[in-house]
Amino acid sequence: MSVFKMNSKLTDEQQTAICSQLGNVKLNLLYKASIHGFTGEAFHKHCDKKSPTVSVGYNKSGRVFGGYTSQPFSQFGGFVKDDEAFVFSFSGERLNKYSVNNSSYAVRMTKNSGPNFGDTLILVHKDEQKVYSNQSSFTGYLYTKYYTFTAEKMHGNDLDLTDCEVYQVEECLQFENPWRTVTWTSEEKEKLMERIKSYKPSISSVSEARVLLVGQVGAGKSSFFNSFKSIFKGRVSGQAINGTCSTSVTSQFRTFIVKPEHEEKPLPLILCDIMGLEAKEGEGFHVDDITNIVSGHTPDTYQFSPSGPLHSEAQGFCKNPELKDKIHCVTYVVDASTISIMPQNMEDKLKAIRKKVNLHRIPQLVLLTKIDEACPLVKKDVTNVYKSKYIKKLAASRFGVPLSFLVPVKNYSEEQELDMNIDILLLRAVDQILHLVNDFFDEHRD
Repeated sequence: MSVFKMNSKLTDEQQTAICSQLGNVKLNLLYKASIHGFTGEAFHKHCDKKSPTVSVGYNKSGRVFGGYTSQPFSQFGGFVKDDEAFVFSFSGERLNKYSVNNSSYAVRMTKNSGPNFGDTLILVHKDEQKVYSNQSSFTGYLYTKYYTFTAEKMHGNDLDLTDCEVYQVEECLQFENPWRTVTWTSEEKEKLMERIKSYKPSISSVSEARVLLVGQVGAGKSSFFNSFKSIFKGRVSGQAINGTCSTSVTSQFRTFIVKPEHEEKPLPLILCDIMGLEAKEGEGFHVDDITNIVSGHTPDTYQFSPSGPLHSEAQGFCKNPELKDKIHCVTYVVDASTISIMPQNMEDKLKAIRKKVNLHRIPQLVLLTKIDEACPLVKKDVTNVYKSKYIKKLAASRFGVPLSFLVPVKNYSEEQELDMNIDILLLRAVDQILHLVNDFFDEHRD
């Protein structure tokens, strides 16, 4: 008996983008219409009673689109409720996600068709090599769209399928051995705290490391500072304002120090916060401001303007900055739970900033925040972070920096008490930042 080997048409990047919406999972191919047949019968034979699933259509125009449901397929003919369902399309490797509008009509179980997402998107429609897409503008029950998308965004108005695939979503096994070794003990936490407190720059003219935090609105820049400060205060505390709104809470260039509880001397570290990056052109932090900041020209409390960068004649502009005034390491704060759906404009802004920072030969690090929201394995226990295949794959797939320069952390958000394991991740991140600062100083010795 011959066995067909089914090869997925999804690229690794596309699979990663889909899985990023679902957690620490992998996709197992169940049904491939070009092998099993473009019929409802073939689809149901291989996919009924299987869940969760991702269904993918491919058309002659090269578009890739489909949907996810947590509910098992069947042939009973009615609608099935699914709060988690969504449909999607790809623009290259970038995922466009459209959540269900009315979860009671998320999926319909039709006998003579393939995957049916609320009678709004149907693959292998009526036993044909076709897509059905409800683009009617009429109102009324018969024309209700339970997912909102445009034909151009979804499939480019090309309804001829070249293939249809259905994947079962399976929980990914964790690594048997962590991809980084961490000692999760109170002794390790104390050792890291002491190393940071006793840090001394390797160049005599500088007494403190200056580190710039850069990130999209809501990524967790201010939360990172507050979380790090909390460790040395011995309680969850806040200083830099953070929030969850869609526009930047930070509007000024601010420098923050951390003074350990019951100690007069602050840590030899200054964390610099800027206005959050926004995807829309003309909003949020202006990319050209980065040169003034890293060069030490920008004064504390400088009010950012999206319309243009700081000018050399502006009040407070530091015309002759010394090495101690400059930025010694740039740290990008990135939300791990939304990397795969990061807007192209945002990615372009980050690349533009990295390019400008590279010209100054300043070391750069990426902090992956909200790792517990990105991976259920980590949500269950933060010490699983370096056992998570998903976090490692996610970290390696979207940035042009070595994996050793990507550091996952969890900020304090809902917690009211300190957690030793969260503290260790945060302290390890700052410890690595300080190592990079010394690398910078090594290039600036007299």
